[in-house]
Amino acid sequence: MAEQATIQEVSDAMYKMIKDSMGQKKWKATDLTKAVEQLFGERCDKALIKSAIRDLIESGKCVYTYFGGSFIEIPHKEGAEN
Repeated sequence: MAEQATIQEVSDAMYKMIKDSMGQKKWKATDLTKAVEQLFGERCDKALIKSAIRDLIESGKCVYTYFGGSFIEIPHKEGAEN
């Protein structure tokens, strides 16, 4: 059996997915979970994925948005912010 993935590995992969598709696709938590399960296979489970999502949100790398559904996105920069 393959070695278990770490929370950091999973959260980094999630962040890359979200960043690469920014402006084209919004990720729901369930869609992100399915994509990560497919990417890592047996190396991670739903509990690890949930912990990785929590890590992204708590670190401020990603935020939940609630426009027509609940999505995980990278925080948008304000107009005056550089």
